[in-house]
Amino acid sequence: MSEAEGSPVVQAFDFMRIAYLECFSGISGDMFLGALVNAGVSPKLLEDTVEALEIGARLEISRVARGGISATKVDVYANGEKDLPREVFWEQHTDHAHDHDSSHEHSHAASHKHPRHDHVHGRGLTEIRAIIEKAAINATAKATAIRIFEALGEAEAEIHNTSIERVHFHEVGAVDAMVDIVCAAVGAESLAVEEWVCSPLNVGGGTVQCAHGTLPVPAPATLKLLRDAPVYSSGPQVELVTPTGAAIVKTLSNRFASFPAMKIEKAGYGAGTREFPEHPNLLRLTIGEAATTEGASLSANLSASIGSDKIAVLEANLDDLSPQVLAYAMERLLAEGALDVFSVPVQMKKGRPGALLTVLAKLEDANRLTRTIFAETTTLGVRRREEQRQTLSRRWETVDTTWGPVRIKIANMNGSVSNYAPEYEDCRTLAEAQHVPLRTVMQEAIQQYLRSERKA
Repeated sequence: MSEAEGSPVVQAFDFMRIAYLECFSGISGDMFLGALVNAGVSPKLLEDTVEALEIGARLEISRVARGGISATKVDVYANGEKDLPREVFWEQHTDHAHDHDSSHEHSHAASHKHPRHDHVHGRGLTEIRAIIEKAAINATAKATAIRIFEALGEAEAEIHNTSIERVHFHEVGAVDAMVDIVCAAVGAESLAVEEWVCSPLNVGGGTVQCAHGTLPVPAPATLKLLRDAPVYSSGPQVELVTPTGAAIVKTLSNRFASFPAMKIEKAGYGAGTREFPEHPNLLRLTIGEAATTEGASLSANLSASIGSDKIAVLEANLDDLSPQVLAYAMERLLAEGALDVFSVPVQMKKGRPGALLTVLAKLEDANRLTRTIFAETTTLGVRRREEQRQTLSRRWETVDTTWGPVRIKIANMNGSVSNYAPEYEDCRTLAEAQHVPLRTVMQEAIQQYLRSERKA
């Protein structure tokens, strides 16, 4: 394995791939997509993702300049029309709706309704989930996209004092938001980043016109989504952070900080629609490698390579559930962000055979996953406890196989590789597309990784 150049102290560290979002001009869905493409994500990957959704949309990707800086602009065409007001168009049985004016994503005030917004059928979260789950895209990206949409829906539901199931999006708003969110999830997944870090967010200023009247920026949904995030207002008195942008940040970001210490690999700029005299209307995405532990001495290498965090352990005893339903519930829990899910056979009261379902989850995901357990199984109770977890530092490398690229997950301890494995979903996708055995793809991926290590 190649070693980092520099002092012996640096060489002893394990490194991970990180991405840093600089939101000095806010963030919107299309700006995030532009930054991804400008940083090296394949435009075809995003175009194929839109096609897989089968919702009558397409992308237009172009190079533009903002403040003299070259950037990528991504526009979404929904049903043949470009950049209509598409932020979170809330409606409840089509009786009420509120629109947000996105300075990045359209030039019409949201209070000026487009004719196509009248009497259209609203898409609910259930329908949107079904569209995403049916699409032929990476399973992990699907789960991320659904979490972003759910964050958006939960914010709207809280604002309007209703349930998330009653939150609907206008037809055009749903199409546009799905393109932004699903492409954001797929593009972010393709970067194989282990940690997303975000700067404080410039939310802009002024007011936004909603169906319920004029409200100050940030809009209500944006404000809910940015709870606990560092924000400020500077520059143009317009909305700079949109609800979709806020939902992407809330879901992807592990933490908020100033520019982190890293070895920079590449950077990309995503452009907003307007030109501002105060600053370039851009979102910058920087990708690089950072030491997993900074400032450690050589004698602390072992402890530096082992991370520690708290997780939630959710458990339920099941003695009246079909094995097929249990298998589906486990897949659903993994898709919704569980760290791990497993079951073991147990003997219940009166000698009945049953299963013990165990779910490992991040603390912030525990309540949501508990609701999924109740919805997908027959249990009447879920036990929950917090436990300390120790993990080896890990990183990703990509190898080229005969059938396409495969990511390799590599675990490190004390500066040495302790384990490596090809990413199952990458191998499965190639095996299905190329009609070759899964194990053949996995074996070649391992061989290519070992060959690259010997060359290093």
